[in-house]
Amino acid sequence: MSAPASLAEIAARVEARVEEFLRGEEARWAKVDADLVEPVRTLRLFVRSGGKRLRPAFVHWAFVGAGGTDLALSTGGGAACELLHAFALLHDDVMDGSERRRGEPAIHRVYRERHADAGWRGESRRFGEGVAILIGDLAFVYADRMLAAAPREARAVWDDLRTEINIGQYLDVIGSARGDVDIDAARRIATYKSAKYTVERPLHLGAALAGRFDELAGPLSAYGLPLGEAFQLRDDLLGVFGDAAATGKPVGDDLREGKPTVLLALAHQRADRAQLRVLNQVGRPDLTDAEIAELQDVVRATGAIGELENRITELTDDAIAAVGEADLTAEASAALVELARHVAFRDR
Repeated sequence: MSAPASLAEIAARVEARVEEFLRGEEARWAKVDADLVEPVRTLRLFVRSGGKRLRPAFVHWAFVGAGGTDLALSTGGGAACELLHAFALLHDDVMDGSERRRGEPAIHRVYRERHADAGWRGESRRFGEGVAILIGDLAFVYADRMLAAAPREARAVWDDLRTEINIGQYLDVIGSARGDVDIDAARRIATYKSAKYTVERPLHLGAALAGRFDELAGPLSAYGLPLGEAFQLRDDLLGVFGDAAATGKPVGDDLREGKPTVLLALAHQRADRAQLRVLNQVGRPDLTDAEIAELQDVVRATGAIGELENRITELTDDAIAAVGEADLTAEASAALVELARHVAFRDR
């Protein structure tokens, strides 16, 4: 589904805030040492290079829906979420060994190749990964600074969000290492790595910035948690079957990394012995394109895709129904319904 027009408007405000801030940081550190401009510039260009900007939209519409009027507050919250997202992606690419992001070489790869081309001392891989981690850490710190003036209630939500994203990432890392194919575990990862961080907590942040967190936390969770799960289930499908030109990452990377997804858990549940032998190849980093295609065929044959699509529809319907129960402005309610359909049925 096409993106709501409001998404671009919200994104433009958030991008301008991040751009202005990071350009200021570049100027600040240039006075200390010219080398210090590079990591900040890399972060600025990375944030600017793309992204769906969904988290700022959820912050904005919860804020407006709760009666908030000072858009500088919601823009700061959205900017914080985008910088935190940059932190997560930069670290995620290092942990997963992903070579591409948003259609371009991953940051750790860029610095690895720069080290090798320059003939510097030490191991190029470690240098590239170390720099990418440090740039991610900068994004984490800068995200906090976007909320420096936020009220205590909003800071508490923000602290929960930051904690949960790291907890969810750990579940993902250990699940990949163990080759987990348990549906309950996969759903737990989807909840903590994605559902809360992408939808529920940005909504809570918006409501807290407007001073109505206690009143709206429950109704917003009733919308945010099912929609967040639908978001991750769609992500799982796109990771295996999506168009690389649209997603910006090679199709099949999730299979090479052995991501513990609901899609693969369903496929394992439904597979016969011959299909299980093929599925047991998931997690091999050297999977060829032909082997990826064979795995895709097996997942299709098990019927897991249809079951997942049905679940996405059910979750989205639940989220949309919850909007009608929340005490939000009519404009915000309509926008959240539109966003729900876009998030659940997107193609990238």
